[in-house]
Amino acid sequence: MVFSSPIFLFGFLPVILALYYFSPWKMKNAILFAGSLFFYAWGEAFYVLVMIVSIFSNHAFGIRIGRLSSDLITEHRKRKLLLAFGITVNLLLLGWFKYANFLVENINIAFNWIDISPVIIKEIHLPLGISFFTFQAISYLVDVYRNETPAQASRYKLGMYISLFPQLIAGPIIRYHDVAGQITKRTHSIELFSSGVQRFIFGLSKKMLIANPLGAVADDVFALSASDLSSPLAWLGITCYALQIYFDFSGYSDMAIGLGRMFGFRFLENFNYPYISQSIQEFWRRWHISLSTWFRDYVYFPLGGNRISPMRTYQNLIIVFLLCGFWHGASWNFLVWGMIHGTFLILEKAWLAQYISRSWRFLRHLYTLFIVTIAWVFFRADTLPDSIDYLTALFGLSSNTAHVYTVSYMMTNEAAIALLFGILFSAPVYQYIKRVLSVSTQNNPSIVSPLVMLVKAASVSVLLSLSLSSVAISTYNPFIYFRF
Repeated sequence: MVFSSPIFLFGFLPVILALYYFSPWKMKNAILFAGSLFFYAWGEAFYVLVMIVSIFSNHAFGIRIGRLSSDLITEHRKRKLLLAFGITVNLLLLGWFKYANFLVENINIAFNWIDISPVIIKEIHLPLGISFFTFQAISYLVDVYRNETPAQASRYKLGMYISLFPQLIAGPIIRYHDVAGQITKRTHSIELFSSGVQRFIFGLSKKMLIANPLGAVADDVFALSASDLSSPLAWLGITCYALQIYFDFSGYSDMAIGLGRMFGFRFLENFNYPYISQSIQEFWRRWHISLSTWFRDYVYFPLGGNRISPMRTYQNLIIVFLLCGFWHGASWNFLVWGMIHGTFLILEKAWLAQYISRSWRFLRHLYTLFIVTIAWVFFRADTLPDSIDYLTALFGLSSNTAHVYTVSYMMTNEAAIALLFGILFSAPVYQYIKRVLSVSTQNNPSIVSPLVMLVKAASVSVLLSLSLSSVAISTYNPFIYFRF
């Protein structure tokens, strides 16, 4: 039940909003919890049990950790042991469903080399959103262990945090200590609700009007064999994919943040115009912020961060980005993608940053976009050989020069418009317009303010109409991060 599907927009969302707002306060969390389980069960009927197991186990570990004192040595050791067990249970759950097939596949490759019969297991299905709700569960246990928040006594309140449908399938990853107070008590207002509706519409328009048309082009290009790929066509494909994944994922995050506001929650931002970055370090401060800060706070800092020797710091970065790549999927491609980012972060920390900072601003942008785009090839291609073949075509190194397909053949008018607006709005153009209008309003509020509100309402209405029209007629409606 994706956010951009008719069943969600015209069925589930109106019903859950009506039930939520017409119920007394003491019932609101229970309705959200039940609604979130139903939302998940719609697409994963059996695997909702996996989430329920996660909720019950993490509730039990959290309660036991919370009851022990961190000041007494014997109890502190027990807390550490319980935390280790709790994290292990979460990682085993994630590991079995996400990595068992990958592990067996690679074991069988090794067995084939030494002439041993392969291991045969039934294909294991990957439950939707398991990477996201597992990381949220781990953050809860660590927050309780660090005394940053008390353990949640109520199972259904903890269950609501883990399963909350706005961010359940594809994030952002919500830390427990950021919303613990909101679970117990939160405020609702017309202003917050209306801002949530507006944010949801912006996210929906990103998804339907930009990400989907560009995604169709990227899929067509990546489906071609290496011999059919010309250099311009390869660059078109990876550019469309780079914009698709940004507008697809940031659009989902916008919709999640907007839905959260409709129910009184204030989620932190997950994207901040990453494609305007001037270094890989800056890119990771702007891209998938909830994931990068999760790894920083729960992996990088506990390993010592940058408070230790340079070599240990570089080692920690490699560990973090190997894990970051592997978190995205059970594939060597994701590991290579993580290693590319980790390697350039190390280079920037070691010596490259000082040279980048002295260079022309445009060159800093170009360097960052080039590295990020090349890395996206490994993220998008199915296998390592496919990635190498694509890079060969990208740089015009293919031996075949008789290509059947051209850029104009692949591009539709809709995709061309989406490409133009994708490039435009991957920069903070909207923020600039808001600042200009804000200054104008301050100078002449009696005339300009109503006009600004009218233009804003008209823009949101147009975006909603175009997005709903696209929802009605489009059969191409994937969310990239659902498979993670």
